[in-house]
Amino acid sequence: MDTLWQYQFRIILLGDSTVGKSSLLKRFTDGIYSDVADPTVGVDFYTRSLEIEPRVKIKLQLWDTAGQERFRSITTSYYRNSVGGLLVFDLTNRKTFDHVREWHKEVSEHILPHHMVYILIGHKSDLNKDRKVSRDEAEQLAAELGIRYIETSAKCNSNVDRAFELLTRDIYELMKMGEIVTRDGWDGVKSGLSAKVFYPGDDEEELPTITAEKGCHC
Repeated sequence: MDTLWQYQFRIILLGDSTVGKSSLLKRFTDGIYSDVADPTVGVDFYTRSLEIEPRVKIKLQLWDTAGQERFRSITTSYYRNSVGGLLVFDLTNRKTFDHVREWHKEVSEHILPHHMVYILIGHKSDLNKDRKVSRDEAEQLAAELGIRYIETSAKCNSNVDRAFELLTRDIYELMKMGEIVTRDGWDGVKSGLSAKVFYPGDDEEELPTITAEKGCHC
């Protein structure tokens, strides 16, 4: 009998307080949005599964970290045990964008000699009239960091699923190439009992194309 999932990926959300990390997670995992959100204290935990290709289900273990400095000693302990990271900034708050490099550097240094797969998220795209960061600027930063960039809105449910799917597929593809493997004592990637194990050179099936979600119509 097939297991409920073939792989489990632990993914962490990173970024300043108030950029909307919790809103993104609640929209993705529960399909809900609230204008009122309590600040995250330490770390919160969510899960959702994605069928990345036929008969290959990935369980995502999603960790929502507090952006405040006073919780940093708690959240840094989760960096090493994560395979993927969403670097989130608020499109209407320039400082949160300016801090992205600091978040990327801090996490990358904590997980040496290993690496994390990132995606850069410009959140609150529904507030376009209040935008303080242009798409060109954000895309340039993403290119410099060597990662993807996507703009999302939890309020309008724009590109939320797509952001998580893109990161999950990137991790999965690296596993198929043998660049990411399970390791003893590491919780970033875990295999299910009937997992489909990949080795470099295995024939690969073409992954289905992701269709972008509709834009915001708030």
